[in-house]
Amino acid sequence: MTASPNHSDSFSIAGRDYRSRLLVGTGKYKDMDETARAIAASGAEIVTVAVRRTNIGQNADEPNVLDVLPPDRYTILPNTAGCYDIDSAVRTCRLARELLDGHNLVKLEVLGDEKTLFPDVLQTIEAAKVLVADGFEVMVYTNDDPIIAKQLEEIGCVAVMPLAAPIGSGLGIRNRLNILTIVENARVPILVDAGVGTASDAAIAMELGCDGVLMNTAIAAAKDPVLMASAMRKGIEAGREAFLAGRMPAKRFASASSPIEGTFF
Repeated sequence: MTASPNHSDSFSIAGRDYRSRLLVGTGKYKDMDETARAIAASGAEIVTVAVRRTNIGQNADEPNVLDVLPPDRYTILPNTAGCYDIDSAVRTCRLARELLDGHNLVKLEVLGDEKTLFPDVLQTIEAAKVLVADGFEVMVYTNDDPIIAKQLEEIGCVAVMPLAAPIGSGLGIRNRLNILTIVENARVPILVDAGVGTASDAAIAMELGCDGVLMNTAIAAAKDPVLMASAMRKGIEAGREAFLAGRMPAKRFASASSPIEGTFF
Protein backbone atom coordinates (compact mmCIF):
# COMPACT_ATOMS: atom_id res chain seq x y z
CA MET A 1 0.00 0.00 0.00
CA THR A 2 1.36 3.44 -0.88
CA ALA A 3 0.13 6.94 -0.23
CA SER A 4 -1.23 8.91 -3.14
CA PRO A 5 0.68 12.01 -4.22
CA ASN A 6 -1.66 14.33 -2.35
CA HIS A 7 -1.59 12.07 0.74
CA SER A 8 -5.36 11.59 0.57
CA ASP A 9 -5.96 8.73 2.98
CA SER A 10 -9.37 7.96 4.43
CA PHE A 11 -11.02 4.94 5.97
CA SER A 12 -14.63 3.86 6.16
CA ILE A 13 -16.88 2.87 9.05
CA ALA A 14 -20.45 1.77 8.36
CA GLY A 15 -20.29 3.19 4.84
CA ARG A 16 -19.02 6.64 5.82
CA ASP A 17 -15.52 7.91 5.05
CA TYR A 18 -13.34 9.68 7.61
CA ARG A 19 -10.03 11.48 7.17
CA SER A 20 -9.06 11.63 10.84
CA ARG A 21 -7.97 8.33 12.33
CA LEU A 22 -8.05 9.71 15.86
CA LEU A 23 -11.30 9.14 17.77
CA VAL A 24 -11.75 10.85 21.12
CA GLY A 25 -13.94 10.76 24.19
CA THR A 26 -15.56 13.53 26.18
CA GLY A 27 -14.99 12.52 29.82
CA LYS A 28 -12.66 13.83 32.54
CA TYR A 29 -12.21 17.38 31.23
CA LYS A 30 -12.55 20.24 33.70
CA ASP A 31 -15.42 21.86 31.80
CA MET A 32 -17.26 21.99 28.49
CA ASP A 33 -14.97 24.69 27.11
CA GLU A 34 -11.85 22.58 27.62
CA THR A 35 -13.67 19.60 26.10
CA ALA A 36 -14.51 21.55 22.97
CA ARG A 37 -11.03 23.07 22.59
CA ALA A 38 -9.20 19.76 23.06
CA ILE A 39 -11.42 17.91 20.63
CA ALA A 40 -11.02 20.65 18.05
CA ALA A 41 -7.23 20.47 18.46
CA SER A 42 -7.32 16.69 17.99
CA GLY A 43 -8.86 17.00 14.55
CA ALA A 44 -11.18 14.11 15.41
CA GLU A 45 -14.33 13.58 13.37
CA ILE A 46 -15.79 10.83 15.59
CA VAL A 47 -16.46 11.67 19.24
CA THR A 48 -17.64 9.03 21.68
CA VAL A 49 -20.01 9.83 24.54
CA ALA A 50 -20.80 7.68 27.58
CA VAL A 51 -24.58 7.75 27.61
CA ARG A 52 -24.80 6.69 31.27
CA ARG A 53 -22.50 9.54 32.38
CA THR A 54 -22.97 12.36 29.88
CA ASN A 55 -26.08 14.33 29.04
CA ILE A 56 -27.03 14.16 25.37
CA GLY A 57 -30.59 15.26 25.96
CA GLN A 58 -31.89 12.81 28.55
CA ASN A 59 -31.61 15.46 31.29
CA ALA A 60 -33.26 18.67 30.10
CA ASP A 61 -32.03 20.78 33.06
CA GLU A 62 -28.33 19.93 32.63
CA PRO A 63 -25.70 21.16 30.14
CA ASN A 64 -25.86 19.13 26.94
CA VAL A 65 -22.52 18.08 25.45
CA LEU A 66 -24.09 18.31 21.99
CA ASP A 67 -24.24 22.08 22.44
CA VAL A 68 -20.43 22.24 22.17
CA LEU A 69 -20.02 19.17 19.96
CA PRO A 70 -22.79 19.56 17.38
CA PRO A 71 -23.76 16.42 15.43
CA ASP A 72 -23.59 18.35 12.17
CA ARG A 73 -19.85 18.76 12.76
CA TYR A 74 -18.96 15.50 14.52
CA THR A 75 -20.14 11.93 14.24
CA ILE A 76 -21.42 11.22 17.74
CA LEU A 77 -20.60 7.69 18.90
CA PRO A 78 -22.72 6.74 21.94
CA ASN A 79 -21.01 4.13 24.10
CA THR A 80 -22.08 1.77 26.85
CA ALA A 81 -19.34 2.60 29.37
CA GLY A 82 -20.36 1.53 32.85
CA CYS A 83 -22.44 -1.43 31.66
CA TYR A 84 -21.66 -4.82 33.21
CA ASP A 85 -24.36 -6.97 31.62
CA ILE A 86 -26.09 -7.54 28.30
CA ASP A 87 -29.42 -5.97 29.24
CA SER A 88 -27.98 -2.65 30.41
CA ALA A 89 -25.73 -2.38 27.36
CA VAL A 90 -28.58 -3.05 24.93
CA ARG A 91 -30.92 -0.70 26.81
CA THR A 92 -28.28 2.07 26.72
CA CYS A 93 -27.85 1.74 22.96
CA ARG A 94 -31.59 1.89 22.41
CA LEU A 95 -31.84 5.01 24.58
CA ALA A 96 -29.07 6.65 22.55
CA ARG A 97 -30.85 5.81 19.31
CA GLU A 98 -34.01 7.44 20.61
CA LEU A 99 -32.20 10.56 21.83
CA LEU A 100 -30.24 10.93 18.57
CA ASP A 101 -33.18 10.52 16.21
CA GLY A 102 -32.53 7.01 14.98
CA HIS A 103 -28.72 7.10 15.06
CA ASN A 104 -27.54 3.46 14.80
CA LEU A 105 -23.74 3.74 15.15
CA VAL A 106 -22.74 2.75 18.70
CA LYS A 107 -19.70 1.63 20.63
CA LEU A 108 -20.41 -1.50 22.66
CA GLU A 109 -18.51 -2.34 25.80
CA VAL A 110 -19.61 -4.81 28.45
CA LEU A 111 -17.19 -4.72 31.36
CA GLY A 112 -16.15 -7.65 33.51
CA ASP A 113 -15.23 -5.98 36.80
CA GLU A 114 -14.73 -2.55 38.30
CA LYS A 115 -11.04 -2.92 39.21
CA THR A 116 -9.55 -3.82 35.81
CA LEU A 117 -12.36 -2.66 33.51
CA PHE A 118 -11.47 -5.57 31.28
CA PRO A 119 -14.26 -6.59 28.91
CA ASP A 120 -16.48 -9.56 29.66
CA VAL A 121 -16.03 -11.11 26.23
CA LEU A 122 -18.79 -13.71 26.59
CA GLN A 123 -21.41 -11.08 27.39
CA THR A 124 -19.92 -8.75 24.78
CA ILE A 125 -20.43 -11.38 22.09
CA GLU A 126 -24.04 -11.98 23.11
CA ALA A 127 -24.82 -8.26 23.32
CA ALA A 128 -23.28 -7.72 19.89
CA LYS A 129 -25.57 -10.39 18.43
CA VAL A 130 -28.64 -8.68 19.90
CA LEU A 131 -27.63 -5.22 18.70
CA VAL A 132 -26.67 -6.29 15.18
CA ALA A 133 -30.00 -8.11 14.85
CA ASP A 134 -31.72 -4.91 16.01
CA GLY A 135 -30.16 -2.87 13.22
CA PHE A 136 -27.30 -1.23 15.11
CA GLU A 137 -23.91 -0.60 13.53
CA VAL A 138 -21.68 -1.87 16.30
CA MET A 139 -18.13 -0.81 17.01
CA VAL A 140 -17.03 -3.18 19.76
CA TYR A 141 -14.49 -2.91 22.58
CA THR A 142 -12.79 -6.21 23.35
CA ASN A 143 -9.55 -7.73 24.60
CA ASP A 144 -6.55 -8.39 22.34
CA ASP A 145 -7.49 -12.00 21.55
CA PRO A 146 -7.37 -12.54 17.75
CA ILE A 147 -9.96 -15.35 17.94
CA ILE A 148 -12.51 -13.21 19.76
CA ALA A 149 -11.82 -10.29 17.42
CA LYS A 150 -12.60 -12.48 14.41
CA GLN A 151 -15.78 -13.81 16.00
CA LEU A 152 -17.02 -10.27 16.62
CA GLU A 153 -16.33 -9.39 13.00
CA GLU A 154 -18.25 -12.45 11.81
CA ILE A 155 -21.23 -11.51 14.01
CA GLY A 156 -21.46 -8.33 11.95
CA CYS A 157 -19.67 -5.65 13.99
CA VAL A 158 -18.58 -2.77 11.72
CA ALA A 159 -15.31 -2.23 13.64
CA VAL A 160 -13.38 -4.16 16.27
CA MET A 161 -11.58 -2.23 19.01
CA PRO A 162 -9.02 -4.27 20.97
CA LEU A 163 -7.50 -2.74 24.08
CA ALA A 164 -3.83 -1.79 24.15
CA ALA A 165 -3.80 -1.92 27.96
CA PRO A 166 -6.36 -1.42 30.75
CA ILE A 167 -8.68 1.58 30.36
CA GLY A 168 -7.09 4.76 31.66
CA SER A 169 -3.76 3.07 32.48
CA GLY A 170 -1.60 4.93 29.95
CA LEU A 171 0.64 1.86 29.65
CA GLY A 172 0.72 1.80 25.86
CA ILE A 173 0.43 -1.32 23.72
CA ARG A 174 1.35 -4.30 25.89
CA ASN A 175 1.02 -7.00 23.24
CA ARG A 176 2.00 -5.77 19.80
CA LEU A 177 2.00 -9.22 18.24
CA ASN A 178 -1.64 -9.87 19.13
CA ILE A 179 -2.69 -6.49 17.74
CA LEU A 180 -0.71 -7.22 14.56
CA THR A 181 -2.41 -10.62 14.20
CA ILE A 182 -5.84 -9.05 14.64
CA VAL A 183 -5.04 -6.46 11.96
CA GLU A 184 -3.71 -9.06 9.52
CA ASN A 185 -6.82 -11.23 9.84
CA ALA A 186 -9.44 -8.47 9.73
CA ARG A 187 -11.83 -7.39 6.99
CA VAL A 188 -13.29 -4.56 9.07
CA PRO A 189 -11.51 -1.56 10.61
CA ILE A 190 -9.37 -2.30 13.66
CA LEU A 191 -8.99 0.56 16.13
CA VAL A 192 -6.93 0.39 19.29
CA ASP A 193 -9.08 1.39 22.25
CA ALA A 194 -7.81 1.98 25.81
CA GLY A 195 -4.35 2.17 27.32
CA VAL A 196 -2.68 4.82 25.15
CA GLY A 197 -0.66 7.25 27.24
CA THR A 198 1.20 9.52 24.86
CA ALA A 199 1.75 10.30 21.19
CA SER A 200 4.36 7.60 20.65
CA ASP A 201 1.83 4.95 21.76
CA ALA A 202 -0.60 6.21 19.15
CA ALA A 203 2.12 6.17 16.50
CA ILE A 204 3.00 2.56 17.31
CA ALA A 205 -0.63 1.49 16.91
CA MET A 206 -0.73 3.09 13.48
CA GLU A 207 2.64 1.61 12.49
CA LEU A 208 1.15 -1.84 13.21
CA GLY A 209 -1.49 -1.14 10.56
CA CYS A 210 -4.43 -0.24 12.77
CA ASP A 211 -7.07 1.89 11.09
CA GLY A 212 -7.31 4.28 14.02
CA VAL A 213 -7.04 4.84 17.76
CA LEU A 214 -9.70 5.87 20.27
CA MET A 215 -8.59 7.65 23.44
CA ASN A 216 -9.89 9.85 26.23
CA THR A 217 -7.83 9.81 29.42
CA ALA A 218 -4.51 10.25 27.62
CA ILE A 219 -5.71 13.66 26.45
CA ALA A 220 -8.04 14.74 29.25
CA ALA A 221 -5.64 13.80 32.07
CA ALA A 222 -2.62 15.55 30.53
CA LYS A 223 -1.35 18.73 32.19
CA ASP A 224 -2.31 20.57 29.00
CA PRO A 225 -5.13 18.62 27.32
CA VAL A 226 -5.36 20.91 24.30
CA LEU A 227 -1.64 20.61 23.57
CA MET A 228 -1.73 16.83 24.12
CA ALA A 229 -4.66 16.56 21.72
CA SER A 230 -2.55 18.28 19.08
CA ALA A 231 0.36 15.94 19.84
CA MET A 232 -1.89 12.89 19.49
CA ARG A 233 -3.11 14.16 16.15
CA LYS A 234 0.47 14.38 14.90
CA GLY A 235 1.37 10.99 16.38
CA ILE A 236 -1.50 9.34 14.53
CA GLU A 237 -0.49 11.04 11.27
CA ALA A 238 3.19 10.13 11.65
CA GLY A 239 2.44 6.50 12.48
CA ARG A 240 0.09 6.17 9.54
CA GLU A 241 2.63 7.67 7.11
CA ALA A 242 5.34 5.35 8.46
CA PHE A 243 3.05 2.35 7.89
CA LEU A 244 2.31 3.44 4.34
CA ALA A 245 5.98 4.14 3.64
CA GLY A 246 7.10 0.69 4.80
CA ARG A 247 9.88 0.65 7.35
CA MET A 248 13.36 -0.70 6.66
CA PRO A 249 14.10 -4.25 7.83
CA ALA A 250 15.52 -4.44 11.34
CA LYS A 251 19.08 -5.74 11.43
CA ARG A 252 21.23 -7.04 14.22
CA PHE A 253 24.44 -5.34 13.09
CA ALA A 254 25.40 -2.00 11.61
CA SER A 255 25.03 -1.13 7.94
CA ALA A 256 26.93 1.90 6.69
CA SER A 257 24.75 4.73 5.42
CA SER A 258 27.31 5.45 2.73
CA PRO A 259 28.86 2.50 0.85
CA ILE A 260 32.67 2.23 0.80
CA GLU A 261 32.86 1.11 -2.82
CA GLY A 262 34.45 3.78 -4.98
CA THR A 263 35.80 5.68 -1.99
CA PHE A 264 39.01 7.71 -2.57
CA PHE A 265 41.80 7.02 -0.10
